[in-house]
Amino acid sequence: MISVADALTHLFDLAKPLKTEVVPLKHANGRVLAKDTVARRDQPPFSASAMDGYAVRNADVSPGATLTVIGESAAGHRFDGAIQPGECVRIFTGAPLPNGADRIVIQEDVTATGTQITIGDTLDSNAYVRAKGFDFKDGEVVAAPKVLRPADIALLAAMNIAEVTVTRRPKVAILSTGDELVMPGETPTEDQIIASNSFGLYAMLKDIGADPRLLPITRDTKDSLKMAFSLAQDADLLVTIGGASVGDHDLVGEVAADLGMQRSFYKIAMRPGKPLMAGRLSNGAMMIGLPGNPVSAMVCGKIFLEPVLQALLGLGHAPAPEFTAPLAADVATNGPREHYMRAKLDAGQVTVFDRQDSALLSVLAKANCLVIRPPHDPARKAGEIMRCVAI
Repeated sequence: MISVADALTHLFDLAKPLKTEVVPLKHANGRVLAKDTVARRDQPPFSASAMDGYAVRNADVSPGATLTVIGESAAGHRFDGAIQPGECVRIFTGAPLPNGADRIVIQEDVTATGTQITIGDTLDSNAYVRAKGFDFKDGEVVAAPKVLRPADIALLAAMNIAEVTVTRRPKVAILSTGDELVMPGETPTEDQIIASNSFGLYAMLKDIGADPRLLPITRDTKDSLKMAFSLAQDADLLVTIGGASVGDHDLVGEVAADLGMQRSFYKIAMRPGKPLMAGRLSNGAMMIGLPGNPVSAMVCGKIFLEPVLQALLGLGHAPAPEFTAPLAADVATNGPREHYMRAKLDAGQVTVFDRQDSALLSVLAKANCLVIRPPHDPARKAGEIMRCVAI
């Protein structure tokens, strides 16, 4: 068995960033920007008013001063003239500042009578002008790589960017194995259970930014497995669930080897998730074989699949982000394997659930984090600080 850290090192060696593609900006949300993008204009492209009011020369501003209104500047319709001493222009938020003006007096601070305004005595020092390039300037760079979110899309649009270069979504084929499995909605026999792992992993991978697909459930025969492997020829990553242990019906590793997989490792010194394997298939795709127990598969998805997908997307090599929190209650001594214990963070403290069996999805659904226990970690008291991973 190897450690979790060593397993991640092997996986990162297998996970090479994928090629890029160009997509319209409206389809870029959630994608990974793969090429630096450069602004094509200043924002704002002109000095603009930040408030409704009157554009004036600052030198003319004093309480009681009277100015003549000579025109209007609105968003999309600038005033073409220039302001001279004693003059002003009615202006609205976002409108270009007229030539000669360097300040906005907000409408609440003036009294308007016909074509005249009189400045009141409650002026503040704010000029209410957004200077040209106040937000960003022509040539400013949005650096890659980064996951594009709605605010980034808005920024790129303002930069006059119509399309961006992004990393291709990793194609991930998910293969559940086992005679005991049926799909949700089907009627199982007394000896069967519902396939749940594949659906949880599908959702997880979708959230990360992958392009996952579910393969048909494979039965515990070599022929069935070989057929399923053939359906994943176009995948960048094949994720198998179950059949990776050493029982008589655990055939995934054997069939993968028969089909030319170069194994990188097998078995992790972690709980849950010991029977995990990885390697490269003959077509160049990665393969990760997850254990069949539901919680084991989902925890391994968080600890291994998510970092691998980040690497394929060009986001670097890093384990799942950690945080620390104090224990809300005592926990017992840990065993010989690194243990990722289902827990709940609430009010700044983390409570480890009593039941940690790897078949208990109900406990996983109540958890919002995993508490990481090193091998042979001694008993811990309430208040001690623990390493955690959000889920």
